Amino acid sequence: MAPAHRIPLIGLTGALAAGKSVALEALGRLGAETLSSDAIVHDLLGSERVRDLLVGRWGERIAPGGTIDRGAVGAIVFGDPAELAWLESVLHPLVGERTAAWRSTLPPDTRLAVLEVPLLFETGMEALFDATISIVADDRLRVERAGARGTGELEAREERQLSQDEKSARATHVVRNEGSLDQLEAELGAVIKRIEAAAKETV
Repeated sequence: MAPAHRIPLIGLTGALAAGKSVALEALGRLGAETLSSDAIVHDLLGSERVRDLLVGRWGERIAPGGTIDRGAVGAIVFGDPAELAWLESVLHPLVGERTAAWRSTLPPDTRLAVLEVPLLFETGMEALFDATISIVADDRLRVERAGARGTGELEAREERQLSQDEKSARATHVVRNEGSLDQLEAELGAVIKRIEAAAKETV
């Protein structure tokens, strides 16, 4: 009997406003199964299990009406490294569980699986992946994008992140996202081909 096909797991990361979400969508159109760790966290923060843990730590003020106020949580953790570390200690194992469950349900003929993780290298997760892709863009362009979507203050929000140069140095593949969507998709398509070729060589 032929061995079961092993689905390559790819980690997608990049700087703020570089276009990670757009790249994840493009990879989905190119045939990859995709998942965002931010989406998992968003879902977890809406669960009773996590809500009760957070309320037990910070009180009812962070869950008016029984629903987690993400802004209130952000105000607590981004001003206090110890509280942020506690929140991550709660969420990271749960994100891992959700990711493992997702991988177990993928169709056997899946070309590759891509998980978007904004802090992939900062949290030491790179060893979990067969390859990593870092999305990068010119700083001025990223500032424009951040302002357009209302996030602003790019420098302050990047304090916990490695620089683009460092992310690029650590990534298996680097893709610049400074042109059209078609250009981005073409670049990602070429990366997929290189990843699949490398996977065949290791079989």
